[in-house]
Amino acid sequence: MSHKHSNNPFKKHHEEEEVKETTEKAEETDKPEEIKTESDEINSEFDKLKEDYDKLNNQYLRLAADFDNFRKRQEQERENLLKFGLENTMKKMIEVLDNFERGEKALENVEDCQKVKDSFNLVHKQTLETLTKLGLEMIDAENKEFDPNLHEAVMRTPTEDHPENTVISVLQKGYKIGDKVLRPALVNVAAAD
Repeated sequence: MSHKHSNNPFKKHHEEEEVKETTEKAEETDKPEEIKTESDEINSEFDKLKEDYDKLNNQYLRLAADFDNFRKRQEQERENLLKFGLENTMKKMIEVLDNFERGEKALENVEDCQKVKDSFNLVHKQTLETLTKLGLEMIDAENKEFDPNLHEAVMRTPTEDHPENTVISVLQKGYKIGDKVLRPALVNVAAAD
């Protein structure tokens, strides 16, 4: 009698063990693939981040170099402007110097004081005109209200003739270029009795 199905308990148990082993082996082989997949994803993400970092770092280096070049160009332009401005100023002041020398020669044998005075006034006027063309402005102070931004009070005189804090007299003229005060006017200011 032969049976297709065996009732042998050992054989049955053996078959179950083989199925179990096969399943475990399959599960074990699945896990490394999962690990490999995660590892590949991490590596891929790392590579992308590294690429982004390199790209940003290169952009930063280029930007830093551009800024440094810009700063150097600005510095050079500023130096050139100052040099050019000084050069123009000196050219205009040389003309004044020439007139002083001409006046000195013309006055060598002059006995008349009026001619000396006229020559002096002429050169003074030219100097003032030249400096005005360069942007120099005299600070108007006399009979104005005292302004500490434009005036420097070196005296305070009690008086009833002028309102308090009014400039009575200018002891030394002040000058400015635009809004920048080069030298404040030295003034005498009215004070209350």
